[in-house]
Amino acid sequence: MQVRGRIESFEHVGEGRGARLVAQFKDATATMELVWFQGAKWIEKHLRVGKEYIAFGRPTAFRNTFSMAHPEMELVDDPNRLSAKGKFQPLYPSTEKLKSKGLDTKGLAKAIQALLAQVKPQDMPEILPNALVAKYKFPTRYDAIRFIHQPEGDFELELSRQRMKYEELFFLQLEILSSKVGRDEKHNGYIIERLGDYFNNFYNTHLPFPLTGAQKRVLKEIRADLLTGKQMNRLLQGDVGSGKTLVALMSCLMAIDNGFQTAIMAPTEILARQHFASILQLVQPLGLNVRVLTGSTKTPERKEILKDVEEGKVQLLLGTHALIEDAVKFQKLGFVVIDEQHRFGVAQRARLWAKNPEHPPHILVMTATPIPRTLAMTLYGDLDVSVIDEMPPGRKPISTVFRSESARMQTYNFMKQQIELGRQIYVVYPLIEESETLDYKNLMAGYESVLANFPPPKYQVSIVHGQQKWEDRDYEMQRFVRGETNIMVATTVIEVGINVPNASVMVIESAERFGLSQLHQLRGRVGRGADQSYCILLAGFKLSNEARMRLQTMADTNDGFEISEVDLKLRGPGDLMGTQQSGMLDLHMADLAKDQKILAAARVDAMEILNIDPHLQQPEHDMTRRYIEHKHRKKGNDWKRIS
Repeated sequence: MQVRGRIESFEHVGEGRGARLVAQFKDATATMELVWFQGAKWIEKHLRVGKEYIAFGRPTAFRNTFSMAHPEMELVDDPNRLSAKGKFQPLYPSTEKLKSKGLDTKGLAKAIQALLAQVKPQDMPEILPNALVAKYKFPTRYDAIRFIHQPEGDFELELSRQRMKYEELFFLQLEILSSKVGRDEKHNGYIIERLGDYFNNFYNTHLPFPLTGAQKRVLKEIRADLLTGKQMNRLLQGDVGSGKTLVALMSCLMAIDNGFQTAIMAPTEILARQHFASILQLVQPLGLNVRVLTGSTKTPERKEILKDVEEGKVQLLLGTHALIEDAVKFQKLGFVVIDEQHRFGVAQRARLWAKNPEHPPHILVMTATPIPRTLAMTLYGDLDVSVIDEMPPGRKPISTVFRSESARMQTYNFMKQQIELGRQIYVVYPLIEESETLDYKNLMAGYESVLANFPPPKYQVSIVHGQQKWEDRDYEMQRFVRGETNIMVATTVIEVGINVPNASVMVIESAERFGLSQLHQLRGRVGRGADQSYCILLAGFKLSNEARMRLQTMADTNDGFEISEVDLKLRGPGDLMGTQQSGMLDLHMADLAKDQKILAAARVDAMEILNIDPHLQQPEHDMTRRYIEHKHRKKGNDWKRIS
């Protein structure tokens, strides 16, 4: 913010660390305070009472008084002031160390002015195709960069911003879509043509419930991919409980019918074994050879599984990271499913490609974390995307409320009522051990509190957390699955992989500590049966505005995609998907949450160009291609080429 006025007076306020210099700054309409916590002597020496200045900084309001801390100051009478050279004064981020060297906003602005004075249009050649510059009436690249720093007015500034945002997103989409073109040309895939006995018997006789329209649509999309002779790379998005696992299994059956082995890789042992148990139950009548391989698989069993996999006897292998170990050798791997794919590193996923020397297997990556459309276009723009946007019939929306700590006894009474009705309950805590810095209930204290309010023998309570041995954790989980315990007290290890239709209540302690995506995942553990289910978010008394918005969003909607859009706005794309470190989303001006229309337009334009000129060999795309090649030389490994 830029304000013009006169300094009326200076006053020293406070002592010690709170000591500060306060100036009353007045124009014709009002008075505000300018505050300096450091450098008071210098300020009093160089700024004069009664003189007119332009103050530039970030205003704050407290008790109906506006103030500005450590503003940049320019004397109005100074003919060399920056604000006299144009309508706007630029603001550049700086640090205390840079400011001490004279590189505050004013210093940086002078340096950039000096640089721009030396740069000529030929030093900044156009990198967008001329047709696109004309289509959107963009300024040239040279003019856009100049206007960003020295705009002559609002129109030039806004159009230059739009141009630079578009440029970032266009090249991002061009690279992503180019990698798909290159992969399609380079990697052939097995043709999976026949629908045989396994698929047909399962579909006609053993489906646990009729497929939804969305599941049928996704299966058709996968089927079409498998007939092309190109390696499939498809992302399957679907909310918790939407039936992704069933689609994955039926896709595997297509491959098995054609003599291929298949694999499903999950991020945790809990989820891998849960998939194994549910899939084994579904395919038992088919006589399918299904095995599970995890880090805790005992050596004799491991040797037997590895032998059978190498000889082609195992038709479907489920497991964790153990599947990508060198010791796992398939005879003919044709189809791979990666569940909760964002939990795997890209290099880990790439190792699956080497499991079949002839052709890479077809890849289906699945996520129950709804991904905003803009983020999906960016992170997974080189994948074909399928969405299961329909829940199985009979599922009731989960009723969600958020309450403060004062409602604990009310919550416990509600839990007792549900137990009387024969229901089971999850109680989830964010911490395992006492934290000295965070004032949150930990798991063990919570477990003791639950036991005190739900004493045996009337009530039975399980406890599950990541520090338990697998055998102990599995024992406690199985007690809950069998209905022998009423309540499971747990950490987020139950976020994925637990399916208990009788569990109808989810209580999340210190809910403000969880992100929206994780809250939605946890809530998805209930609502799997025909009964009405509930999610109670217990939060502390002091909530930030962001935490309150997260919890209110959870209470307002069960739509995972709507939740993901809010999550994107609150946390940003890097935090949301853990991708900032990869450089993929190293955007300087564009904002995926705010610039969705620009992203969509850039993607369409990039697709149209690649359709007519896949390798950018035409003269009008020469500078565009050169710019991409220059970026690649700087980046090194391009992990975006791996699904």
